[in-house]
Amino acid sequence: MNETEGAPDNAEETSAEQETPVHDDAETDAPAADVPPVEDPTSPEAIRRRLKGLPGRWYVLHTYAGYEKRVKQNLEIRMKSMNMEDYIFQVEVPMEEVFEVKRGERKLVNRVRMPGYALVRMDMEDEAWRTVQETQGVTGFVGNGRDPVALTEPEVIKMLTPVVELEVAKELRSQGRPARPGTEPAVVSVEFEVGENVILTLEPWVGMPATIDAVDAAQQRLTVLMTLVGQETPVDLSFSQVKKAD
Repeated sequence: MNETEGAPDNAEETSAEQETPVHDDAETDAPAADVPPVEDPTSPEAIRRRLKGLPGRWYVLHTYAGYEKRVKQNLEIRMKSMNMEDYIFQVEVPMEEVFEVKRGERKLVNRVRMPGYALVRMDMEDEAWRTVQETQGVTGFVGNGRDPVALTEPEVIKMLTPVVELEVAKELRSQGRPARPGTEPAVVSVEFEVGENVILTLEPWVGMPATIDAVDAAQQRLTVLMTLVGQETPVDLSFSQVKKAD
């Protein structure tokens, strides 16, 4: 009787041992799902997708050197005040970041990548053309005068890539992340400063005073303001065409 009553207990122990969980090697060794690579936002394909479906075409504007950002601001105000927002859609001045070294100190600054130029996306209607052409600081469209030539897609991608690169760099910096390899700002030495007085050394203006309005250290060029015929006029010069005022 006692043996019969003890049988269930032994059976339960045996059953418990048999029910020990067994790991499924098939699940453990199964390969992880493929994770698609993160796309480079500055790649031509990514930029092409950003441009796809946008109205208008891109054109290049000539501007006074040193007035590129002012032209962008003036045109954005003008297109709204003249109700041209259905024809003029976007104005860009490609910028870049560089480390400028002045008196041994290094400083991260933004500067115009293409001095003397700006980009505009628009429909080339007569009134839109006049609105842009008559904006203060614009000296004309690049192309055939009254019939400007629109940029091709590869040209647009090339010119807007620096705009996207700068956006990506600022976003990474805001997240405390390092710059993408190969995109670190260049280091340039700056000999002149905005607001500094200089003397011109080129004919026919030898000895004339001027004030520096913009500095392009990478291209070794300056925009100076000098008085011509009683009017302050911006002039684009190389570093070698001026000297520091005593």
